[in-house]
Amino acid sequence: MKKKIIIIMIAFLLSSIIYHLGSGVSLAQQVSLAISPPLLELFIKPGKSIMVAYKLENHGDPTFLNLKILPFEAKDNLGNIRIKPDFEGPVRFSLDNADLTFDQPFFLKTNNSQQILLRIRIPENITDGDYYYTLLAETIPPTSSEGVGSARAKATIGSNILVTISNSGNIEVKPKITIFSTKGGFELLKNVKFFDSQDKISTILTVANKGKNIIKPEGQITLKGNLGTSATYDIISKNILAESERMVEARLLVPEHSDGGQATPSAEIDQTPPASLVLSGFFIGKYSLSTQIRFGENSPTIFGSTMFYAFPFKIMGGVILTILIVILVIKRDKEE
Repeated sequence: MKKKIIIIMIAFLLSSIIYHLGSGVSLAQQVSLAISPPLLELFIKPGKSIMVAYKLENHGDPTFLNLKILPFEAKDNLGNIRIKPDFEGPVRFSLDNADLTFDQPFFLKTNNSQQILLRIRIPENITDGDYYYTLLAETIPPTSSEGVGSARAKATIGSNILVTISNSGNIEVKPKITIFSTKGGFELLKNVKFFDSQDKISTILTVANKGKNIIKPEGQITLKGNLGTSATYDIISKNILAESERMVEARLLVPEHSDGGQATPSAEIDQTPPASLVLSGFFIGKYSLSTQIRFGENSPTIFGSTMFYAFPFKIMGGVILTILIVILVIKRDKEE
């Protein structure tokens, strides 16, 4: 009798464990979306309209998607943006697809694509300026089936739309260098930075856009040493939104290798912490950094400069420490 009771209890426990394990199974949805073009820059006059064809691809599991348009603004000086929660602005958007509507879900199978025909219309009598929006495609998480916990994966992909409205066809270019200096080191004199000769020297260059239209910087950062050494770094042209500022990046363009590849740029894009340019090598003496930045034809050129000193402090410290140790050893030997 006791054996039967024990067997029944064990069977009950096993069935409970199997039930709980089964009810905890999670069917995760794989989401992989792509949209092209990823960026649209539009220069248009009031009263005009344009139709743009987008391609939305699904490389993940079949899913329902929802389309919407929302405005965005600059979030920081690193090029990140903040999407606003509600629609605003004078630009009007609609879909020319017969089977698609904003905020109405549609189904997209695996490895299938959907063409999105976006109509952009600018009303009459609109004030010149820039307006920034994002076309968003957002997945709709699947509903949970009874007895199975479905992972409610949700993903959003977007294509930014930069709209410049101009009656005259001209744009306003008002750039200003807000920061151009080296980062780190130490100051022995006021506003004069010192570095060790073997240090990597981070340079920060930030440009503010005081105008009401988007601008794209072009130009160089030049490094010159007191021994006649010099190097020129090309500024990477990226958008600076109206009434915002952005850290500008630069890289050294080097000749191609025999295999056709390019050497790694001296300024990495994914730096931590971020910097416009990271100088590496063995520095000694005084160095000057200068920059000149242009913004296309018939636009102003802006200039900036900074300087730093580098000396082999670590090597000198090691040499001095070694000499002191040798002197102490010799002195002790003489005393003995």
